[in-house]
Amino acid sequence: MAKRMQVILNQKVSKLGENGDVVEVAPGYARNYLIPQGVAVLATKGAIKQAEFRKEKERQRLLAEKQEAETRKTAIEKLSPYSIPKQVGENEAIFGTVTSQDVATVILENAKLEIDRRGITVPDIGQLGVYKVQVKLHPEVSADIEIKVIAQ
Repeated sequence: MAKRMQVILNQKVSKLGENGDVVEVAPGYARNYLIPQGVAVLATKGAIKQAEFRKEKERQRLLAEKQEAETRKTAIEKLSPYSIPKQVGENEAIFGTVTSQDVATVILENAKLEIDRRGITVPDIGQLGVYKVQVKLHPEVSADIEIKVIAQ
């Protein structure tokens, strides 16, 4: 059996590892594919130390993003409920519907925070009233706010 060699991956490789991982592979796979294609570099002491430094820096960046999302969550939830005026027909039925863009706009107006409308989950709203809306700010952070649909 051939001796295996260590390489550091520069990008995700399916069934092998993520960017920055130190993995053991067959020497031929490393010499003939991974290293020439730029997918990996030979794992030397300096390269391993550099990969660990990059991973730590990335971890800190992700942690900072999550903390910033938590701050935004607090700011958004503090101002809840948000009022959205809509035209009303008979039986308090609204014309049209409340969209995620409407919610993003009202948050921008009140909390002065720009929210991506694609991260907003709005239930089907057809009547006046108070509704729960989920705003996804980060993969691990969501804000639950109330939307109050009022007559215009």
